[in-house]
Amino acid sequence: MVKQPLDTLPETLFRCMLPGMASILLIEDDQRIRQSLATRLAERGHDVEATAKAMEGVQRVAQGEIDVVVLDLGLPDVDGADALQMIRAISEVPVIVATARDDQAAIVRIFDAGADDYVIKPYSTDHLEARIRALLRRAATQTEVAELVVGELHINPEAHEAFLGNELLDLSAKEFELLAYLAERPGKMVSKRELLAAVWRQPYGGADKTVDVHLSWLRKKLGETAAEPRFIHTRRGIGVKLVNPEK
Repeated sequence: MVKQPLDTLPETLFRCMLPGMASILLIEDDQRIRQSLATRLAERGHDVEATAKAMEGVQRVAQGEIDVVVLDLGLPDVDGADALQMIRAISEVPVIVATARDDQAAIVRIFDAGADDYVIKPYSTDHLEARIRALLRRAATQTEVAELVVGELHINPEAHEAFLGNELLDLSAKEFELLAYLAERPGKMVSKRELLAAVWRQPYGGADKTVDVHLSWLRKKLGETAAEPRFIHTRRGIGVKLVNPEK
Protein backbone atom coordinates (compact mmCIF):
# COMPACT_ATOMS: atom_id res chain seq x y z
CA MET A 1 0.00 0.00 0.00
CA VAL A 2 1.18 3.53 -0.80
CA LYS A 3 0.26 6.05 1.88
CA GLN A 4 -0.18 9.85 1.84
CA PRO A 5 2.05 11.94 2.63
CA LEU A 6 5.27 12.60 4.58
CA ASP A 7 4.98 15.85 6.57
CA THR A 8 8.48 16.96 5.60
CA LEU A 9 7.78 16.64 1.87
CA PRO A 10 4.41 18.14 0.89
CA GLU A 11 1.97 17.76 -1.98
CA THR A 12 2.90 14.99 -4.38
CA LEU A 13 5.33 13.06 -2.21
CA PHE A 14 4.06 9.80 -0.82
CA ARG A 15 5.59 6.71 0.69
CA CYS A 16 5.00 3.02 1.13
CA MET A 17 5.66 2.24 4.79
CA LEU A 18 5.95 -1.50 4.31
CA PRO A 19 9.40 -3.00 4.96
CA GLY A 20 11.15 -3.33 1.61
CA MET A 21 14.09 -4.65 -0.30
CA ALA A 22 15.28 -1.15 -1.15
CA SER A 23 14.44 2.44 -0.33
CA ILE A 24 13.62 4.04 -3.68
CA LEU A 25 13.01 7.72 -4.42
CA LEU A 26 11.05 8.27 -7.64
CA ILE A 27 11.20 11.79 -9.12
CA GLU A 28 8.70 11.81 -11.98
CA ASP A 29 6.29 14.57 -13.07
CA ASP A 30 3.84 12.35 -14.97
CA GLN A 31 1.23 11.48 -12.35
CA ARG A 32 0.06 8.32 -14.10
CA ILE A 33 3.60 6.94 -14.44
CA ARG A 34 4.57 8.05 -10.94
CA GLN A 35 1.63 6.45 -9.16
CA SER A 36 1.64 3.29 -11.26
CA LEU A 37 5.37 2.70 -10.86
CA ALA A 38 5.38 3.51 -7.14
CA THR A 39 2.50 1.11 -6.54
CA ARG A 40 4.09 -1.72 -8.52
CA LEU A 41 7.48 -1.33 -6.83
CA ALA A 42 5.77 -1.20 -3.42
CA GLU A 43 3.85 -4.38 -4.21
CA ARG A 44 7.22 -6.07 -4.77
CA GLY A 45 8.35 -5.15 -1.27
CA HIS A 46 10.26 -1.93 -1.87
CA ASP A 47 9.97 1.18 0.30
CA VAL A 48 8.94 3.84 -2.23
CA GLU A 49 8.77 7.62 -2.01
CA ALA A 50 7.70 9.68 -5.00
CA THR A 51 7.48 13.33 -5.96
CA ALA A 52 6.77 15.35 -9.09
CA LYS A 53 9.24 18.12 -8.24
CA ALA A 54 13.02 18.13 -8.55
CA MET A 55 13.71 20.34 -5.55
CA GLU A 56 11.59 18.18 -3.22
CA GLY A 57 13.62 15.21 -4.44
CA VAL A 58 16.93 16.98 -3.81
CA GLN A 59 15.77 17.90 -0.30
CA ARG A 60 14.85 14.28 0.38
CA VAL A 61 18.24 13.02 -0.84
CA ALA A 62 19.94 15.50 1.51
CA GLN A 63 18.13 13.84 4.43
CA GLY A 64 19.79 10.50 3.58
CA GLU A 65 18.67 6.87 3.87
CA ILE A 66 17.76 6.48 0.19
CA ASP A 67 19.21 3.47 -1.65
CA VAL A 68 18.37 4.42 -5.26
CA VAL A 69 16.95 7.48 -7.04
CA VAL A 70 14.95 7.12 -10.28
CA LEU A 71 15.06 10.55 -11.91
CA ASP A 72 12.96 11.83 -14.82
CA LEU A 73 14.61 14.58 -16.88
CA GLY A 74 11.46 16.53 -17.84
CA LEU A 75 10.49 18.07 -14.49
CA PRO A 76 8.31 21.16 -13.95
CA ASP A 77 10.50 23.19 -11.60
CA VAL A 78 14.12 22.32 -12.49
CA ASP A 79 15.56 20.45 -15.47
CA GLY A 80 16.40 16.88 -14.52
CA ALA A 81 20.03 17.26 -15.60
CA ASP A 82 20.44 20.21 -13.21
CA ALA A 83 18.70 18.23 -10.46
CA LEU A 84 21.16 15.38 -11.06
CA GLN A 85 24.10 17.74 -10.54
CA MET A 86 22.53 19.02 -7.31
CA ILE A 87 22.12 15.45 -6.07
CA ARG A 88 25.73 14.66 -6.96
CA ALA A 89 26.92 17.70 -4.99
CA ILE A 90 25.43 16.29 -1.79
CA SER A 91 25.29 12.50 -2.20
CA GLU A 92 26.76 9.44 -3.90
CA VAL A 93 23.39 7.67 -3.92
CA PRO A 94 22.97 5.62 -7.14
CA VAL A 95 20.82 7.47 -9.70
CA ILE A 96 18.95 5.88 -12.60
CA VAL A 97 17.85 8.47 -15.14
CA ALA A 98 14.54 7.79 -16.89
CA THR A 99 14.42 9.57 -20.22
CA ALA A 100 12.80 9.58 -23.63
CA ARG A 101 16.07 10.94 -25.08
CA ASP A 102 17.80 8.06 -26.80
CA ASP A 103 20.52 9.72 -28.90
CA GLN A 104 24.13 8.94 -28.00
CA ALA A 105 25.10 12.55 -27.25
CA ALA A 106 22.26 12.88 -24.71
CA ILE A 107 23.22 9.61 -23.03
CA VAL A 108 26.86 10.69 -22.75
CA ARG A 109 25.76 13.98 -21.14
CA ILE A 110 23.65 12.02 -18.65
CA PHE A 111 26.64 9.95 -17.52
CA ASP A 112 28.95 12.98 -17.47
CA ALA A 113 26.46 14.73 -15.17
CA GLY A 114 26.74 11.87 -12.66
CA ALA A 115 24.13 9.23 -13.57
CA ASP A 116 24.90 5.61 -12.72
CA ASP A 117 22.46 4.14 -15.25
CA TYR A 118 19.57 5.10 -17.49
CA VAL A 119 16.36 3.62 -18.89
CA ILE A 120 14.59 4.73 -22.05
CA LYS A 121 10.88 5.45 -21.82
CA PRO A 122 8.62 3.56 -22.03
CA TYR A 123 10.08 0.89 -19.76
CA SER A 124 8.59 -1.95 -17.73
CA THR A 125 8.67 -2.34 -13.96
CA ASP A 126 10.61 -5.59 -14.47
CA HIS A 127 13.27 -3.76 -16.48
CA LEU A 128 13.61 -0.96 -13.93
CA GLU A 129 13.73 -3.35 -10.98
CA ALA A 130 16.48 -5.37 -12.67
CA ARG A 131 18.51 -2.17 -13.07
CA ILE A 132 17.93 -1.33 -9.40
CA ARG A 133 19.13 -4.78 -8.28
CA ALA A 134 22.26 -4.43 -10.42
CA LEU A 135 23.10 -1.03 -8.90
CA LEU A 136 22.57 -2.31 -5.37
CA ARG A 137 24.87 -5.29 -6.02
CA ARG A 138 27.51 -2.94 -7.36
CA ALA A 139 27.16 -0.60 -4.37
CA ALA A 140 27.48 -3.52 -1.94
CA THR A 141 30.95 -4.34 -3.29
CA GLN A 142 32.18 -0.74 -2.84
CA THR A 143 31.62 -0.28 0.90
CA GLU A 144 35.28 -0.19 1.95
CA VAL A 145 36.55 3.39 2.18
CA ALA A 146 40.26 3.96 1.58
CA GLU A 147 42.41 6.18 3.79
CA LEU A 148 42.99 9.64 2.34
CA VAL A 149 46.60 10.84 2.33
CA VAL A 150 47.80 14.33 1.42
CA GLY A 151 51.40 14.85 2.50
CA GLU A 152 51.56 14.39 6.28
CA LEU A 153 47.77 14.39 6.50
CA HIS A 154 46.17 10.96 6.97
CA ILE A 155 42.37 10.85 7.05
CA ASN A 156 40.36 7.75 7.91
CA PRO A 157 36.72 8.34 6.86
CA GLU A 158 35.42 5.18 8.52
CA ALA A 159 37.06 5.88 11.90
CA HIS A 160 36.32 9.61 11.50
CA GLU A 161 39.93 10.43 12.47
CA ALA A 162 42.55 12.70 10.94
CA PHE A 163 46.26 12.76 11.76
CA LEU A 164 48.89 15.36 10.98
CA GLY A 165 52.01 13.28 11.17
CA ASN A 166 51.54 11.29 14.40
CA GLU A 167 49.23 13.87 15.99
CA LEU A 168 45.49 13.18 16.14
CA LEU A 169 43.65 16.34 15.12
CA ASP A 170 40.79 17.52 17.35
CA LEU A 171 38.21 18.32 14.68
CA SER A 172 34.51 19.05 14.90
CA ALA A 173 32.16 17.00 12.70
CA LYS A 174 31.94 19.74 10.05
CA GLU A 175 35.68 20.42 10.15
CA PHE A 176 36.30 16.74 9.51
CA GLU A 177 33.76 16.59 6.66
CA LEU A 178 35.27 19.70 5.09
CA LEU A 179 38.81 18.34 5.33
CA ALA A 180 37.81 14.92 4.00
CA TYR A 181 35.89 16.42 1.08
CA LEU A 182 38.90 18.49 0.03
CA ALA A 183 41.27 15.55 0.60
CA GLU A 184 39.20 13.43 -1.80
CA ARG A 185 40.04 16.05 -4.46
CA PRO A 186 43.70 16.93 -3.80
CA GLY A 187 44.89 19.87 -5.87
CA LYS A 188 41.41 20.55 -7.28
CA MET A 189 39.91 24.00 -6.77
CA VAL A 190 36.46 23.55 -5.17
CA SER A 191 33.95 26.41 -5.07
CA LYS A 192 32.38 27.52 -1.80
CA ARG A 193 28.96 26.83 -3.30
CA GLU A 194 29.95 23.20 -3.85
CA LEU A 195 31.26 22.96 -0.29
CA LEU A 196 28.02 24.39 1.10
CA ALA A 197 26.06 21.79 -0.85
CA ALA A 198 28.30 18.82 -0.03
CA VAL A 199 29.26 19.52 3.59
CA TRP A 200 26.38 21.66 4.88
CA ARG A 201 23.67 20.05 2.67
CA GLN A 202 22.56 23.43 1.30
CA PRO A 203 21.89 22.70 -2.41
CA TYR A 204 20.51 26.20 -3.06
CA GLY A 205 23.60 27.99 -1.81
CA GLY A 206 24.16 29.73 1.50
CA ALA A 207 26.47 32.06 3.35
CA ASP A 208 30.09 31.92 2.16
CA LYS A 209 31.06 33.13 5.65
CA THR A 210 30.16 29.69 7.01
CA VAL A 211 32.85 28.13 4.84
CA ASP A 212 35.35 30.90 5.62
CA VAL A 213 34.93 30.47 9.39
CA HIS A 214 35.41 26.69 9.25
CA LEU A 215 38.41 27.06 6.96
CA SER A 216 39.93 29.47 9.47
CA TRP A 217 39.41 26.99 12.32
CA LEU A 218 40.78 24.16 10.20
CA ARG A 219 43.87 26.17 9.24
CA LYS A 220 44.61 26.88 12.90
CA LYS A 221 44.51 23.16 13.71
CA LEU A 222 46.79 22.43 10.76
CA GLY A 223 49.30 25.00 12.04
CA GLU A 224 48.91 27.51 9.22
CA THR A 225 47.26 30.84 8.40
CA ALA A 226 45.59 32.38 5.36
CA ALA A 227 48.63 34.62 4.96
CA GLU A 228 51.02 31.65 5.13
CA PRO A 229 49.09 28.62 3.84
CA ARG A 230 50.52 25.12 3.68
CA PHE A 231 47.72 22.67 2.98
CA ILE A 232 44.73 24.95 2.35
CA HIS A 233 44.97 27.42 -0.51
CA THR A 234 42.17 29.78 -1.55
CA ARG A 235 41.64 31.95 -4.59
CA ARG A 236 39.19 34.82 -4.28
CA GLY A 237 36.07 34.32 -6.36
CA ILE A 238 37.10 30.80 -7.41
CA GLY A 239 37.36 28.51 -4.40
CA VAL A 240 39.66 26.49 -2.17
CA LYS A 241 41.92 23.48 -2.61
CA LEU A 242 43.95 21.12 -0.43
CA VAL A 243 47.52 20.49 -1.59
CA ASN A 244 50.56 18.54 -0.49
CA PRO A 245 52.98 21.25 0.75
CA GLU A 246 55.93 18.93 0.10
CA LYS A 247 55.37 19.06 -3.67
